[in-house]
Amino acid sequence: MAAAIGVRSDYTSADLRWFARRSGDPDQVRRLLALALILDGGSRGEAAKVAGVTLQIVRDWVLRFNEGGPDGLFTRKAPGRASILNDEQRARLAEIVETGPIPAAHGVVRWRLADLAQWIWDEFQLSITRHTLGRELRALGYRKLSARPRHHGQQPDDIADFKKASLPVWRKSPGGSQRERR
Repeated sequence: MAAAIGVRSDYTSADLRWFARRSGDPDQVRRLLALALILDGGSRGEAAKVAGVTLQIVRDWVLRFNEGGPDGLFTRKAPGRASILNDEQRARLAEIVETGPIPAAHGVVRWRLADLAQWIWDEFQLSITRHTLGRELRALGYRKLSARPRHHGQQPDDIADFKKASLPVWRKSPGGSQRERR
């Protein structure tokens, strides 16, 4: 069995409890109190039992504390999956979105996510879903905009002919308020 990794000694258990009282992160509080128990002479098994975790997790906490002190025990955001497109590919995507499709070359008159996904496959041999592509485009600052539909036979003067020219819905009362009438 390997020897336990030592906990850095520049903090006392009282210091860790002081940090725990002032922390707003409940997970950091739990980690600090578990390490304070270890610094008080308790075993790592006791610390794991009190914190409700396994010995491996307590070992990971010790490593994080040794590396970053109390701030190393904050709850960190998971990095997530790496992006499918690199910066050069994103720049090319932005360029083709800005220039718009060429109907003769691309076979479409406006870009849809499905069309752009197909363009990415043709250009870079990368398969990307419409949902992921939409997220990439939003990250580049683009939003989905659609033109208002218009009938192909519509004339500019037709709109004025079909507009209602009715009176406004509200009218001023002939008399004053009810209090003035009483």
